[in-house]
Amino acid sequence: MFKSAAVLCLLVAACSAAPSTRVRTPRPLLDGRIVGGEPVDISQFPWQVSLQEFGSHSCGGSIISSTWVLTAGHCIVGYSADMLSVRTGSSIRNSGGTVYDVSSVIEHELHDSSTREYDFALLEISGSFSFDNNVQIRSKQVCGEPRQLGAVPAVTITGWGNCRSCSSATQLQAVTTHIVERSVCNEAYGGSITDSMICAGEEEGGKDSCQGDSGGPLVEGSTQYGVVSWGRICAEAGYPGVYSNVPAARSWITEKTGVWLGDSFEPCLSEDCT
Repeated sequence: MFKSAAVLCLLVAACSAAPSTRVRTPRPLLDGRIVGGEPVDISQFPWQVSLQEFGSHSCGGSIISSTWVLTAGHCIVGYSADMLSVRTGSSIRNSGGTVYDVSSVIEHELHDSSTREYDFALLEISGSFSFDNNVQIRSKQVCGEPRQLGAVPAVTITGWGNCRSCSSATQLQAVTTHIVERSVCNEAYGGSITDSMICAGEEEGGKDSCQGDSGGPLVEGSTQYGVVSWGRICAEAGYPGVYSNVPAARSWITEKTGVWLGDSFEPCLSEDCT
């Protein structure tokens, strides 16, 4: 079940592992979407953005304040701000909604392209986010205590990445799957899963993020736990997807953006927010 969110809470936790076993390349292939999911409307996931390189979709991202987007570090390697833009408020990745220029790009200083540790980047936009339904992100507020990952029953991943059997490559997709225990994920990836990563997927495979989803959010409801980072092929049995663990970058995000996260953070999409 996918919930429309008037208030967007972004907490965080995700995982990542050894690129030597990864068939997904650091530069996402632009040929499809989420594996094992279904089409959804942007109104159900209003924080989702399409990161565009020279006007074409390349990665996902999530709105964390009125001027900042969180994405994956590997999505911006080799690109300057003037090459990038973000599209918001559209279920179609290359049309509709509003396109914002990117004014600055910050890659996490500890991002390692070979191990995928700290696979984070921040994008500051020119102007301020607004939405077709006249709702604006107006403020931020603490959203409760952080939850243990083991208490999260299911998580949802959204994006426009490879879905293998899609007849169209333009509609936003979502798939619901489950957090995988770190020990299990580490066994699959030869001990490469660090504290800056978490894993999600199904034992039998079939549900996963894929090329083109990188940088997008992994959420429970409207609470974000991860950023799509890497994995072995896509949706393969025995190899969960690996996600960057946002709590591992919480102080860094606050330092670079001024967005106060506390133990969690909640960019507000409601007129009721103060």
